[in-house]
Amino acid sequence: MKLVLASKNQKKLVEMNDILSHLGIEVCSEAEAGVDLEVEETGSTFEENSLLKAKAVMEASGLPAIADDSGLCVDCLGGAPGVYSARYGGEGLSDEARYQILLENMRGQMTRTAKFVSVITCCFPNGDVLSARGECPGTIAYAPMGEGGFGYDPVFFVPELKKTFAQLAADEKNAISHRGKALEAFQVKLGEYLN
Repeated sequence: MKLVLASKNQKKLVEMNDILSHLGIEVCSEAEAGVDLEVEETGSTFEENSLLKAKAVMEASGLPAIADDSGLCVDCLGGAPGVYSARYGGEGLSDEARYQILLENMRGQMTRTAKFVSVITCCFPNGDVLSARGECPGTIAYAPMGEGGFGYDPVFFVPELKKTFAQLAADEKNAISHRGKALEAFQVKLGEYLN
């Protein structure tokens, strides 16, 4: 089965293929499906934004489309940046600029608990929708560590592993990450759906 990823993020495409390929599912980019959309994320929840993206790309491509809406929710910031994680601090900033703003906004905070949240939604041309949510608890480091990953990975610290997401190998991260957990739950639902 082929799914179109409702995102232009190449790292997300690689991660999704890594996790779903053993189910015989190929995830292709919007470009490969001949789609070039900028879906406005007007939802107030990860579920709403994930559905908006998947539905728009499915309608434009005529193929089943999978979307991930994910973000970082920091307790001492009232759950921010949340659904605005990719736009935190304003448009056009680099990942590094965003996590530096986050660290600045947390200056002096001793409570640094946070969680990454991911909601995966798949829309099918027949109108069916599958959705799954995953969460990964952690804390926000005082300074970035590691070269891997993307987004807030260098500052998201996993206490049990004593490493940030950016210090983990891809398979280590996929085993515990919010997206890994959401995709695991999604795989089960998809397996049931296809049988």
